[in-house]
Amino acid sequence: MAFRKRREALRSILNGSGCIRPGSVYDATSIRIAEDLGFEVGMFGGSVASLAVLGDPDIALITLTELCEQMRRMSRAAALPVLVDADHGYGNALNVRRTVQELEAAGAAGLTIEDTLLPQPFGQAKTQLISREEGVGKMKAGLDGRGDPSLVIIGRTGAVSITGLDDAIARAKAYEAVGVDALFFTGIKDRGELEAISAATKLPIVLGGAPEEMTGLDYLANLRVRIALQGHAPFAAATQAVYETLKALRDGASPKNLKGLASAELTANAMREADTKARANEFLGLK
Repeated sequence: MAFRKRREALRSILNGSGCIRPGSVYDATSIRIAEDLGFEVGMFGGSVASLAVLGDPDIALITLTELCEQMRRMSRAAALPVLVDADHGYGNALNVRRTVQELEAAGAAGLTIEDTLLPQPFGQAKTQLISREEGVGKMKAGLDGRGDPSLVIIGRTGAVSITGLDDAIARAKAYEAVGVDALFFTGIKDRGELEAISAATKLPIVLGGAPEEMTGLDYLANLRVRIALQGHAPFAAATQAVYETLKALRDGASPKNLKGLASAELTANAMREADTKARANEFLGLK
């Protein structure tokens, strides 16, 4: 399959002995830059997906179709393996199965399915979880929907900060038992929690944010953390740059005096201009 090499690369990282930081990506340009800089994996987060596609906060407003279309654009633009935050799978277990099928077709190297109750129910201000049994059903359905066995499916839970460490471990072990490829945890607050989770489980771990005391890659690797996220700073940086540039122009600045713009060389590389010119020469006879 066309995307198998990307998925096998992600599996190699999860089955390895080290811990890496993924590059946060959200569109064709950002994934090409991450690839050129040497990132081993891209992370397409739900929050940046919602911001990039809708300009809306991360409250489960983006649809599966919109998420997959953006993933498809990135898959076309670069060969970097991408791990996709598929939230709750866009519905119940049957929806999860469909989500896996669509993201597989869109070129994702892997995806995470979480046990958060989404969208937020009426009258509930605090984050809620679905039952452990429903979570297991979603993981089973996701695995059943996988057509390419190399596609990575990761069970995700934020139970540590919602229902407690014991429940997080119980959920992780239940997802592990049905055959997910790795476990993704958010909300871990200290080393003790991470060490307890690592001791109680067997699969590779993906860590979604952590306190400063838990940022050392060697320390994380020893606890089977193979991918450790650092948030989505690139999108925040891009937003600030767009704001400052538009504000300067609105305030009367001349375009030639603007600072912080991408060089012609960087822009040409991001758009793969040399490749396009070579094709134009070969196929259109343009010199």
